[in-house]
Amino acid sequence: MAFRDVAIRVFFLLLVVSAAYAKDKEEKKDEKKDEKTEGAASEADGTYDITKLGAKDDGKTDCTKEVEEAWASACGGTGKQTIVIPKGDFLTGPLNFTGPCKGDSVTIKLEGNLLASNDLAKYKANWIEIMRVKNLAITGKGTLDGQGKAVWTKNSCAKSYDCKILPNSLVLDFCDDALIEGITILNSKFFHLNIYECKGVTVKDVTVTAPGDSPNTDGIHMGDSSKVTIMDTKIGVGDDCISIGPGSKEVNISGVTCGPGHGISVGSLGRYKDEKDVTDVTVKNCVLKGSTNGLRIKSYEDAKSPVVASNFHYENVQMDDVGYPIIIDQKYCPNKICTSKGDSARVTVKDVTFTNITGTSSTPEAVSLLCSDKKPCEGVTMNDVKIEYTGKNNKTMAVCTNAKVTAKGVDKANSCDA
Repeated sequence: MAFRDVAIRVFFLLLVVSAAYAKDKEEKKDEKKDEKTEGAASEADGTYDITKLGAKDDGKTDCTKEVEEAWASACGGTGKQTIVIPKGDFLTGPLNFTGPCKGDSVTIKLEGNLLASNDLAKYKANWIEIMRVKNLAITGKGTLDGQGKAVWTKNSCAKSYDCKILPNSLVLDFCDDALIEGITILNSKFFHLNIYECKGVTVKDVTVTAPGDSPNTDGIHMGDSSKVTIMDTKIGVGDDCISIGPGSKEVNISGVTCGPGHGISVGSLGRYKDEKDVTDVTVKNCVLKGSTNGLRIKSYEDAKSPVVASNFHYENVQMDDVGYPIIIDQKYCPNKICTSKGDSARVTVKDVTFTNITGTSSTPEAVSLLCSDKKPCEGVTMNDVKIEYTGKNNKTMAVCTNAKVTAKGVDKANSCDA
């Protein structure tokens, strides 16, 4: 009996050991399966390094697949997710990052350089388009290089309203609570950064660069968006440094250096039907250097539908050899391709304040208020405006038509009453 008891115990012990071994083997198999399923997270904390997914940093190998795979993993993960673009040059075609994402936030850590393909046949619209994502951050010291120089000659927008638009570099569509910080956006094919239908976007310590003669390379454009903050950012491009389009409201711009470029502009307004109003724009503590315009509000003379531009506050802005430092232009017609002539009867400009605007102008017209006789500019206030033309043969002047201006501490040469 004793021998049989021992045998039974040994048998059961073998069963337990065998079961434990089988379970351990199965768990290891599941772990390997999970690793394959999750793609190639460099860590177990939701960090995805594109080089661990196979991306090559030679600037020639197409890495579109690897970058989009990293996005799919990060957007599909829970908690805080991070995509790492390490040092190196990574070539891609169009990238579509679509949400909503499952986790709390997604951060794209850009330490290297993403290069945009110049094969225009690959693009349906933009280069990097991020849509319907909340709590997004793009940070780092890397570069988004649009490589636009190779295709700028294909831009025909100076000749036709209906031109084919080249790809914008970075587009945020329907994104809320986004941060773009530290990066450089270089040589876009068209606009460098386009913000559309977003709420709560902060652009901080960003550099945007393209040659002064590059066509339609706006630095930052926004439309139908609210609570947009641009701060401590340097922009030098071939078009508007910042363009504030229809439907923009609660916009705060501070610590921006602009030049070369066409200035910090509201508009153009009235080009399309049913545009929304622009309101509550503040520009403070900025410097404009060698730009063709300074602080500008522009609307088409053949505006398609009524638009109101109101409640703009410009304060502590330094002009350095700027073409037209202060300009409201309700007769805007670039390249003379408007469909009709005459002042706009559909765009209203009102409640605009200029305070402590100083420096130099490269043209005699330091102040140009070219308002409509059908809808004169209302509530324009100028406090401590002192801008001097740098030329020798002409005097500084203000050109004002159909503008109701209240002035205090304004140099006589900058006054509409001069």
